[in-house]
Amino acid sequence: MNTRSILLAGVLALVSAGPLAAGQRAAGRLQAQPPPAPAPGQPRPDEGPATAISAGQIQRWFEAFTVLQAQEALQLSEAQYGRFVTRLKALQDARRKHQLARNQIMGDLRRLTNPQTGSNDEAALTERLKALREEDDRAAVDVKKAYEGLDETLDIRQQARFRFFEERMEQQKLELLMKTRQNARAVARGRGKT
Repeated sequence: MNTRSILLAGVLALVSAGPLAAGQRAAGRLQAQPPPAPAPGQPRPDEGPATAISAGQIQRWFEAFTVLQAQEALQLSEAQYGRFVTRLKALQDARRKHQLARNQIMGDLRRLTNPQTGSNDEAALTERLKALREEDDRAAVDVKKAYEGLDETLDIRQQARFRFFEERMEQQKLELLMKTRQNARAVARGRGKT
């Protein structure tokens, strides 16, 4: 088994076992000393993000896995690999940065338009929508620039293979995220039975 396969197996094992192990740790805490009952509508103390692997963690693991897989998938020479990795990480960073900024703006829009608690402040909504458009425009420019830098390290055949490689890796990441969510639900159901 090569290093890349071992890393993927490790990520899959963590994703599969992480929520379960966290749930078992939480169950152990419950047996040792039961916590006070939460207020109505509040989550139990052992049901927070710490009991499951986050989507952000999976994203970071998958980015590292993508870097490892790329050399073989694109048949990169040793001379290409160092520059390619640096530029691939720049592309990943640009995407992550813009996704975080976009998520923040979308959260603001969600709060402002919430039927129960939102203010429906038109000036604030206008400003946030403008910020969203600007962020999307910035993301398009930054990602395009990162792709151009990455393409400079590849020949034309490798550029085409990279686009297919990205599609395949994205599909694998989505499958991993779905498996993580299924495992988290299974852990939650298991807690409900105790």
